[in-house]
Amino acid sequence: MTDTLRNPILAGFNPDPSICRVGEEYYIATSTFEWYPGVQIHHSRDLSNWRLVCRPLARANQLDMRGNPDSCGIWAPCLSYADGLFWLIYTDMKRYEGNFKDGHNYLVTAPAIEGPWSDPVYLNSSGFDPSLFHDEDGRKWLVNLKWDYRQLAGGDRFGGILLQEYDVEHRRLVGPIHNVFAGTEMKLTEGPHLYQRDGWYHLLVAEGGTGYDHAVTMARSREITGPYAVHPDNPVLTTRNDTQNPLQRAGHADLVDTPEGETYMVHLCSRPLPGTRRSPLGRETAIQRVVWSEDGWLRLAQGGNAPALEISMPGVTQRVPATEERYGFEPGGLPADFQWLRTPHPERLFSLNERPGYLRLYGRESVGSWFEQALVARRQDSWHCSAETELEFEPDDIQQFAGLIAYYNRFKFHYLAVTLNDSGDKVLSVMSCHDEWPSGQLDIAVAGVGLEPGRPVHLGLDIGEGKLQFRFAQGDTGWQPVGPLLNAGLLSDEGSGRAHGYFTGNFLGMAAHDISGRARPADFAGFCYLRHA
Repeated sequence: MTDTLRNPILAGFNPDPSICRVGEEYYIATSTFEWYPGVQIHHSRDLSNWRLVCRPLARANQLDMRGNPDSCGIWAPCLSYADGLFWLIYTDMKRYEGNFKDGHNYLVTAPAIEGPWSDPVYLNSSGFDPSLFHDEDGRKWLVNLKWDYRQLAGGDRFGGILLQEYDVEHRRLVGPIHNVFAGTEMKLTEGPHLYQRDGWYHLLVAEGGTGYDHAVTMARSREITGPYAVHPDNPVLTTRNDTQNPLQRAGHADLVDTPEGETYMVHLCSRPLPGTRRSPLGRETAIQRVVWSEDGWLRLAQGGNAPALEISMPGVTQRVPATEERYGFEPGGLPADFQWLRTPHPERLFSLNERPGYLRLYGRESVGSWFEQALVARRQDSWHCSAETELEFEPDDIQQFAGLIAYYNRFKFHYLAVTLNDSGDKVLSVMSCHDEWPSGQLDIAVAGVGLEPGRPVHLGLDIGEGKLQFRFAQGDTGWQPVGPLLNAGLLSDEGSGRAHGYFTGNFLGMAAHDISGRARPADFAGFCYLRHA
């Protein structure tokens, strides 16, 4: 036993954690944004070792994100357990840039974490980050931030935390809407959760935005409707003034009690590449031990307000991730680690049955499409890693291409693709895009590496020290590098120069595009992901 837990507990893109306990079982729900199916739920028995158990939003009537812009979709789910049911609250964000945000909040329930999950109940659209609180008297309350589209003082459009009762019998919100908390001088008050303890209602919120000024604030009141007094040592958790902490952007938290009465806080964080403020792994989930002080306020067990990279957890041995993950493609569903983008109709994008042992992708719209894009990928969860696949693809037009991709969003990707040149020869092309419109033009770094038609080709990539190198092999030849050394740090939240303009993380996977509209298929024989020390 190591008796020590090392953060993060959910590596790679797993932001906005919401945690609940049922008996001795723990569950964490995290945001998935435009990746389908929606919401990741991990399970643990020791708070240290976690396993993905389901993505509950998997039907069109629960979630359809076609047309949702980058970093929209599922924002900040809240998972709770009461009355013999799991309750999952989520936002489907349809627009977030500019003055307006169009986000719709829903509720689904299930008798077991694996489902079946119900059809959604529409709640409201007044703002995002909704959370459901189950009061000791049996009443249920929804809290979410209020979005104010006007330009308020200091540029803050976060208009306070709203509270309204939820009627279980009639499946709707009822009664007056209370604005219970205006936030602190850190502004950008979001991510609310309510807890009840020793006669107090404790309100936990995220403040400062999800960039490098992110923080956790707490306040409390004797009445659920307020007024709420702010924690005397606010913020409770942050790295806003701690640039050397390996867990940056700490904030957006939730609390859970163990059966023994200990309390833990899960929170998002990011691990920038050394010497940079670029986080290609995205926002991850970490955990901290917290204590309730004699004055009734919550504080970090280690003191101060900085997150710890390692925490003491007696009796626990934290598993080390496998060095190599090999995936086969058998009839049925995708391997659990893989997702696709936006659409609830994956049969138009891929098939595992058409050619058993292969993942067949049907070329659809262009790389970065917000509607139908045949791209199947898994999270990058290590700074130093590799990915490999074997592709069979015979394009008959320059508008058809398929291959191995490192994808953050429509303006940030590196793509090693099989296509044709103007002479009709089968070639490899390296396509890169690393900035947003209007400067985000597609760079075609190399478009002349010839391939033998009618034969599979092995495609690979290696990421390390913030750089990415593609490679390929065909026939009896060994691996050969192709294209220039690319900047992997650009495939990050901050890669376009914006402090926190996007909210996901880098994915590595397989893609097929046919912008002629003829849905040219591409067959992939397995996928391998390797983590390097």
